[in-house]
Amino acid sequence: MTKLSELKTGEELRAEDIRDPEVAAELERTAVANQLAIVVIQYRVDHGLTQTALARELGVKQPAVARLESGDHEPSLATLARLSRRLGINLHVDVAPGSVVLRSA
Repeated sequence: MTKLSELKTGEELRAEDIRDPEVAAELERTAVANQLAIVVIQYRVDHGLTQTALARELGVKQPAVARLESGDHEPSLATLARLSRRLGINLHVDVAPGSVVLRSA
């Protein structure tokens, strides 16, 4: 049986995973989706909303919110604009060679 002290931390596992080119490519591909998932989940928690209640605010159905929160689907600029407008939040997309970053303010 493995001792707790012998287990790797999340950062150690991520550092190992990112050395795999396929994993690194997938992390890069889903970076904006993952960042948006965190923003949407945090908004929902901060406002005490269920996915269904947030969907009503956004004018979409609950499965659309679940997809946003899963971090698996790359959002379109139209989706980002709708979220910003309906939720009253600022979203900034920084595009540079080798990276795309979503920031919320």
